[in-house]
Amino acid sequence: MAEVKLFELTVICLMMLRGSSAALNCSSPTPTSLFQELEKDLFSKSLIRPVARFEDSLNITLRITVLGILGVDEKEQTMTTVLWQTLEWNIAGLSWDEQKCGTARVSVPREKLWVPDVVISEIVDEDKTPKPPYVYLYNTGHVYDDRPVRVVSSCQLGIYNFPFDIQNCSLTFGSYLHFDTDIKMFLGNTTGEILQESRDQMEFSGEWELSKIIVDSSTLELKVGKYSQITYFLIIRRRPTPYVVNLLLPSCFLITVDLFSFLLPPQSTDRSSFKMTLILGYTVFLIIMNDLLPATGETTPLINAFFSISLALMVASLLETVFITNIQFSSGRFSAVPHWLSVLVLRYLAVVVCMRPKEKSNQETAFHNPYFKASTTNTTSKTISGEPTVLSDATPAEAPLRPAALPELTLDELKQLSRDLQAIRLQMDKYFQSSKDSEEWEMIGIIIDRFLFGLYILFIVVSFLTITGIWIWNNTFAA
Repeated sequence: MAEVKLFELTVICLMMLRGSSAALNCSSPTPTSLFQELEKDLFSKSLIRPVARFEDSLNITLRITVLGILGVDEKEQTMTTVLWQTLEWNIAGLSWDEQKCGTARVSVPREKLWVPDVVISEIVDEDKTPKPPYVYLYNTGHVYDDRPVRVVSSCQLGIYNFPFDIQNCSLTFGSYLHFDTDIKMFLGNTTGEILQESRDQMEFSGEWELSKIIVDSSTLELKVGKYSQITYFLIIRRRPTPYVVNLLLPSCFLITVDLFSFLLPPQSTDRSSFKMTLILGYTVFLIIMNDLLPATGETTPLINAFFSISLALMVASLLETVFITNIQFSSGRFSAVPHWLSVLVLRYLAVVVCMRPKEKSNQETAFHNPYFKASTTNTTSKTISGEPTVLSDATPAEAPLRPAALPELTLDELKQLSRDLQAIRLQMDKYFQSSKDSEEWEMIGIIIDRFLFGLYILFIVVSFLTITGIWIWNNTFAA
């Protein structure tokens, strides 16, 4: 009885060993014999996760290579890439002898095997690349699934530094359904190997360049369970040279030409027509180059602000030229400069632009006679030799002149001369006052012209330093 029980236990152990190893027994080293064994022991179990027990997890090794970056859509916030995806896993208990079956590797139809449901979480469009119908199966039970994938994934794009922007887009690989107790994701190669292979194999990248790849293995915890996943962070950099040549340089040239237009005389009408031509040319330039600018989303690119400020400065310089020209030709008809404007421009703004206003002269242009009072009537009473005398402007022509009337005629002549001098003095005061107001208006125009010229220089210097700094930072990050 003991021998029978030992024999039965041995048979059971052999059967369990055979069931666990599932070693294929090929009748001959031919493909027909091998596939007959696979059809019998493997293909019929394509619906079952290839593990020995339900509590065992299936380890999936993932490798990717970035073949190309087709582009990004700033408006839709998406990135389009082409990847080469490799999945590897082992079928528990499957093996065959290379000598008996004639090969160590064979390609089998994909639909004949259980294939893990590894998907990309950020994908927003259907993968339209054709799937290879076969996978490699090794004699050790190792499965090698290699295929290209075209991925349109969501990515939060920041275009504030366009065209010197750097984007960080993630691709998260994991099982769609199975928990980490069923499928565990493992990284097949290091970040350095992925980056090097991607740069070697990259055939097309357009305006984008792959700068860095960061990999993170993590577990996604939800209420229903935990999911094993691998996240690849693709750091891509835009090549800015085409945008610098086509957008920034022409804009800077036009602004520089407008800057040198300040050397033209302000009172010349050629200056205003020249500036109007520049504004027209700059507007046409922006319309033509509008297709090169990204479609703005939540943020506005810095280059758009640069173009807007440039156009605003051109328009302001044209309005300022019209203002100065009007002052030069019509300031004589203007009223006195308002006190607040005189203080703001002639006192404070003149210091900013390093211009000292002319000092006001205390010398008067005419002297007032305190002893003279203009007569409003045709007669004036005066005291001559201590006696009051009434003088009349109307002297009869037929009256004979007496010697005593000579002082009276002299006094009348002096009175008429005094009135004429008073009128001349008033006209001169009015003229000099108008001339003084004109000078103040002209000085205000000159100060504003120089102030706008300084703003132009400041804007060009700040823009140049900003663009240079961002460009250097972009190249440093890429290196």
